Amino acid sequence: MKKILFPLVALSLGALGLSAPAHAQRGDATPTTLIAKPGEKTVGDADGAFTSLFKFNEPTGEAMYKRVCAGCHMPDAKGAKAAGMYPALAANKNLATAGYPLYIVLHGKNGMPPVGKMMTDQQVADVVNYVRTNFGNKYKDKVTAADAKATR
Repeated sequence: MKKILFPLVALSLGALGLSAPAHAQRGDATPTTLIAKPGEKTVGDADGAFTSLFKFNEPTGEAMYKRVCAGCHMPDAKGAKAAGMYPALAANKNLATAGYPLYIVLHGKNGMPPVGKMMTDQQVADVVNYVRTNFGNKYKDKVTAADAKATR
């Protein structure tokens, strides 16, 4: 069994190494575009999620929340308790101080990754302002892109 398994694995890995990227298989020598302007889709980006490999493309705080935050905090922002704890953002008193959610989005906390690193300063401000003025939150003092930049 071992005598057969080793050559099979070696052949598989060799074939994998010889496979060409999609642009080479199509016959054109130009790789797909990975950078786009905000709001513009890139080639190979199925739904326009990113402007580059590590930057989100959402133009509004609401769109950013739906794309990035709702997966854990839920679409209604009520959070979840499953394999981990995903805190509710709805009617959350911790959001009263604008700097708190700003810091968490940019630097993360416990199980939450620092997703703000993949956002522009304006996108960070927009998503924080969206959460602080929706889902039963009525905090009117706005966070600005300058605040996000200073918090980075």
